[in-house]
Amino acid sequence: MINKIAASVADALADVKDGSTVLIGGFGTAGIPNELIDGLIAQGAKDLTVVNNNAGNAEVGLAALLKAGRVRKIICSFPRQADSQVFDGLYRSGKLELELVPQGNLAERIRAAGAGIGAFFCPTGFGTELALNADGSAKETREINGRQYVLEMPIYGDVALIKAERGDRWGNLTYRMAARNFGPVMATAAKKTVATVHDIVELGELDPETIVTPGIFVHHVVKIPRIATQAGGLKKAA
Repeated sequence: MINKIAASVADALADVKDGSTVLIGGFGTAGIPNELIDGLIAQGAKDLTVVNNNAGNAEVGLAALLKAGRVRKIICSFPRQADSQVFDGLYRSGKLELELVPQGNLAERIRAAGAGIGAFFCPTGFGTELALNADGSAKETREINGRQYVLEMPIYGDVALIKAERGDRWGNLTYRMAARNFGPVMATAAKKTVATVHDIVELGELDPETIVTPGIFVHHVVKIPRIATQAGGLKKAA
């Protein structure tokens, strides 16, 4: 019998290895799987490459993972904001490597990994430093229909950590509004996907037309409590 429901976050993350590339869903604070990030800190894996749209807020969630010294490199689109002091300090001191990727390119590079696309040409970044490799060499370019394009490579993950809304024991997932963001493409691009949900339902309760991430892409589902905030959002239990 297929049953992907994990007893705990610790069980779901037990085999994350040092040096892994970890895809972490979320856009700003929407859809950040904080419970899984906290579990990854407790698990102890280090020398990680983390992929997220941002680089953490304040000193919780992704910022806490950075502060713990577990991340070697971050690949993201929007690393700096008013409360990104953890990222700022690590990057300016040379303790954290940054690969800056335009947001559309980031989503498509992850999607390409999940779709089995070897590489793709994109116009974004042509003629800028974003068209250079980490070693300073130029990425391959090509003119297509009179426009210049840059060759971009897929971003594969060893593990994806995502936040969903509802799931079943087969791993089928639905999401809550904007919390969906990068979750679906990250689930397809990783060797292993761990998702938190607020509700675990019986097989057949999820309308097949509403399932965004099929269970074939999910390895572990962990239930977390739902707590309403004054602003009408959700936060984890204390």
